[in-house]
Amino acid sequence: MSLQASVLIRQFSQYCTLSFADKEILLSLEQHPIRVSAAQAICLEGDEPEQFFTIREGWAFSFRTLDDGSRQILKIYLPGDIIGMRDFSFSQRLAGVAMITDGVICAFNHPQLLSVFHRSGNLAVGFIAIASRQQAMLTERMIYLAQRPAQQRLAHFLYEMYLRLKRIGAVQEGQFLLPLSQEQIGEALGLSAVHVNRTFKAFRESGIVLRERHHVSIPNLKDLANLAEFDGGYLNNEVPSGFFVPQWEEDIRKESLDHTTNLGGP
Repeated sequence: MSLQASVLIRQFSQYCTLSFADKEILLSLEQHPIRVSAAQAICLEGDEPEQFFTIREGWAFSFRTLDDGSRQILKIYLPGDIIGMRDFSFSQRLAGVAMITDGVICAFNHPQLLSVFHRSGNLAVGFIAIASRQQAMLTERMIYLAQRPAQQRLAHFLYEMYLRLKRIGAVQEGQFLLPLSQEQIGEALGLSAVHVNRTFKAFRESGIVLRERHHVSIPNLKDLANLAEFDGGYLNNEVPSGFFVPQWEEDIRKESLDHTTNLGGP
């Protein structure tokens, strides 16, 4: 795979300037692509978290299954997203993950991730930043599930998806693909499929959102944002520059590591 085709490089470039060495390290995590099918489980709640995954193509979601058999969707994963960061320090996975569409994923394990942390301070900060953004999204989801009525929940969800998809170049002229069923949207928002359908109809009648099959069009973004009372600070990818290692310090650290390796050190 080329550097230009790497979804991880595109993801991390949103947080910091990557050196050529950083890009090569990220590329090494995408060397073994696995084709997966829609509805296929990538991992299950309670599994040993031996691997992390990157979505190269397709959509996925994480979920918890409740005692009554119902399902709560926790997060939607898009190309470039990393699956499993929350499970890093746990002995069991906290949630299952399944594909929404056909796709391609790449797996890497704990030793590989620790090697990344060891070899690049900037990439270590990048991984922490990505994990913290994922937590911020879950926090925002909890707030609007607990405090907002159905129309605001769906408006917030759609506006968030619009911004995330626009960031990866998946929005054209205000339109995007949303390959979730009404039932899956309901599982993400704590609503029944009937309620989701009714809310989409209300949006169409008011001209706020148009949905045909899995294609969504937003004629007026400002109206949708106002309805959602959307504050997108939790999606901000800016990381204070002081968090990253200056390049000259990174170069010295790498030279020291290379010297230690050449001497037969650990």
